[in-house]
Amino acid sequence: MDLENLAPLEERLNYTFKDKSLLVQAMTHRSYLNEHADFPYPHNERMEFLGDAVLELVVTRHLFLNYSNPEGELTNWRAALVNAKTLAGIARQLNFEEFLLMSKGEAKDANSKARMYILANAIEAIIGAIYMDGDWEAAEQFILDNIISHLKFILENELHIDPKSKFQETAQELLGVTPTYKVLEETGPDHAKEFTVGVFLEKELVAVGKGTSKQEAQIAAAEEGLKVKGWQVKTV
Repeated sequence: MDLENLAPLEERLNYTFKDKSLLVQAMTHRSYLNEHADFPYPHNERMEFLGDAVLELVVTRHLFLNYSNPEGELTNWRAALVNAKTLAGIARQLNFEEFLLMSKGEAKDANSKARMYILANAIEAIIGAIYMDGDWEAAEQFILDNIISHLKFILENELHIDPKSKFQETAQELLGVTPTYKVLEETGPDHAKEFTVGVFLEKELVAVGKGTSKQEAQIAAAEEGLKVKGWQVKTV
């Protein structure tokens, strides 16, 4: 990545870096260094570590100062704002994916769960880089403009309610039925299992989900079930 040609990326982020190397670091995935041993900058995991903390504090402070809701509700709102799916969606809206430095293998895998986490981590790394380059106010403004701005949408569409709870509440309200979950298949060795879980309404198999744990697979099944039934499931 050319340090002199970062203007298009900075324009998308609406922030101009004094130290361009911080932005390059934020955009560098660990896998890139495996193929470019002479690359002069580190990967973005340390920057992501910093950005994650800044993001959580800015969001927490904003919710605390602007809403009088109970702690439990604010916790759910914060989780919906900062989870990987939300952050990856925001990354795609900012359209900076082409600037990410990844291995050839990672670059090809555009629609995987791994890519979702790479994008989410890059958002956090960018926040860390802005904080280091500018100050608290610059990082806070980026978070307000690009992340907290989605709170209204999240609340209106109940995205702060996890898919299992949403599916259960809707099924009970509309059908008087409580969903059940059943493991349909387990594959892989013990250290790397993948579970396939079905969500049922009485005897009806509504949807199937996969995950590396039973809980993850249940959430995926519930999310798919919401889509199948047309019971509101939107993304940022």
